[in-house]
Amino acid sequence: MAPQSDSCIAIVLAAGEGTRMRSSVPKVLHTILGRSLIRHVLTATETLRATKRIVVVGAGSELVVQEITEYDAEVTTVLQERRGGTGHAVRLALESNPIVNDSIIVVVAGDVPLITGETLQHLAKACQNSGVGAAVLTADVDDPSGYGRVIRDHENGILKIVEDRDATEDEREVHEVNSSVYAFQAGLLKTALAELTTNNAQGEEYLTDAIEIIRSKGKKVVPVVAHDYFEILGVNDRVQLAEATAIMRDRKNLELMSHGVTLIDPPTTFVDVSVTIEPDVTIRPGCQIEGATTIARGALIGPETRLFNCVVGEEATIIKSECDGATIGRHAHVGPYSFLRPGAHLAEGAKVGSFVEVKNSTIGAGSKVPHLSYIGDATIGIQSNIGAGTITANYDGVAKHQTVIGDHVRIGSDNILIAPVEIGDGAYTAAGSAITENVPPGAMGVGRGQQRNILGWVLRKRAGSDSAKAAEEAKES
Repeated sequence: MAPQSDSCIAIVLAAGEGTRMRSSVPKVLHTILGRSLIRHVLTATETLRATKRIVVVGAGSELVVQEITEYDAEVTTVLQERRGGTGHAVRLALESNPIVNDSIIVVVAGDVPLITGETLQHLAKACQNSGVGAAVLTADVDDPSGYGRVIRDHENGILKIVEDRDATEDEREVHEVNSSVYAFQAGLLKTALAELTTNNAQGEEYLTDAIEIIRSKGKKVVPVVAHDYFEILGVNDRVQLAEATAIMRDRKNLELMSHGVTLIDPPTTFVDVSVTIEPDVTIRPGCQIEGATTIARGALIGPETRLFNCVVGEEATIIKSECDGATIGRHAHVGPYSFLRPGAHLAEGAKVGSFVEVKNSTIGAGSKVPHLSYIGDATIGIQSNIGAGTITANYDGVAKHQTVIGDHVRIGSDNILIAPVEIGDGAYTAAGSAITENVPPGAMGVGRGQQRNILGWVLRKRAGSDSAKAAEEAKES
């Protein structure tokens, strides 16, 4: 159960430089499965039903604020101009926003994308007892290097948290570590923050020091051990970003499989958290499914396919292709080696085959573009067939123009349809044609010059070549 909606405040700390990322992009804006680190954390805080959510920003603040505003304009941001430590950041958040003393303050770092809403709920609930001043999310890890150590008292509460660089040799042997995720009674937190000093290796105000101060006020500080230590993993460099991505990939894939989706090779299948996939979909190895993509029941995706912001209908098949902003209808077939660009719309049973590119075009029910073609700014009716090597020449150097192809049309191989042009219902075009004028319904459009053969040209112009020798031999035979 989440804390009461009028008693919880969430503070997200996202002011760090993130220098180990070696990036011009602020650390918390790096993405995992289609969502920035800061959005992952903010999404987890939604379960708290907090009356206010505050993000402390610093490095790259303009970009970070923009990301937060796009996520939810009601989230408050506070700028930490001087990096004075986690305690300083929380103090700025509280000073900038009126907080009643009986509130529960949940503090979470902006670079722990694997934290779950359920864990935050448990943490907040642990702090609701009147005898508890704070609760700390902890985890037992095999290698605690770099983490603050949790030192417990004889009652199994938390005596103190010692930062790794300040720990003694004995304290470094402790494997229970601080996650930097806390819940506090607001009044006690305010008092503790006012007493923080910078007497430590970094010369900063440590939020962890508030734990000892709250204990000195006669209040308990309780540990809440994370069910899965992955939840506390921070992202500070590209290696940790990749590790967190793999963990979240596995989470998403397990969720999909538990809901009836078949993943042939989960480790090579990456599905964004925003994607929706219905049961009885099969995803073959090497697929990336991203953005707001939705895939309906019974579809077959892959292998080696990327879908971004696509709508895929029931029983559709997409093989070794890239689709961006496309709609693929029921029983439609795409690939292999197709490229569907934004605005591509395949109706029921339509086919786009090998080495075909489609942009801003509708391909009607049962129509086919099987091979080696470019279809741009076009509308194709039902049950039409586009011959291999066909191009809709849609751009005149200044503007794009439309090609309209009717129902039951047969476009010959190696055609150039020079827009604007319309091919009427039931019409044909001859192979090798450049069609520049409308073709009436039922007509045959022919747009090619008459062939002529120049006899003996190779013998005269390429004398002594292999071609000339072959021609001589053929002539003699």
